[in-house]
Amino acid sequence: FGEYVPLSHYIRGVIKFFDLPMSSFSRGGPDQAHLQVKGWQLAPSICYEIAYPDLVARSAGDSDLLFTISNDAWFGHSIGPDQHMQMAQMRALENGRELIRVTSTGITALVDHHGNIRTRIPSFTAGNLKGVVHARSGTTPFTRFGSTPIIVLCFGLVICAGFRRRSSPA
Repeated sequence: FGEYVPLSHYIRGVIKFFDLPMSSFSRGGPDQAHLQVKGWQLAPSICYEIAYPDLVARSAGDSDLLFTISNDAWFGHSIGPDQHMQMAQMRALENGRELIRVTSTGITALVDHHGNIRTRIPSFTAGNLKGVVHARSGTTPFTRFGSTPIIVLCFGLVICAGFRRRSSPA
């Protein structure tokens, strides 16, 4: 993804050689401010940020809704828009927040806090989506702990398997 290219000043010559366009965005801070809409706090995710559970969880805890915007045109007519939508549904479920997903060519939808799509506009279809969303508060275990328990469990299983293998007779 080319919105921000690390070490771009070192590779600009190579990029020019291949005649590839390159943006000049700079890296943002680690914690982005919420969007404030009519007193509600919306936790924004741009494009593929919605694919990163811990990134979304960091901003979801003190938000009322999740909000993601994307241009899914580069997926074409593949399963990409559906998978991108499923990732967004999972973030709504993990964080117990309703989600508004707005796309230019992908699936635009309203998702409830259980991860179910309430209403949607299919990919490559022009339209206006109307629906009601509800602000939610509180913290889910995933919002509080993120992927840490799963990572600890995996390491624990690897260690147990190592001990079991060592103690097995040869």
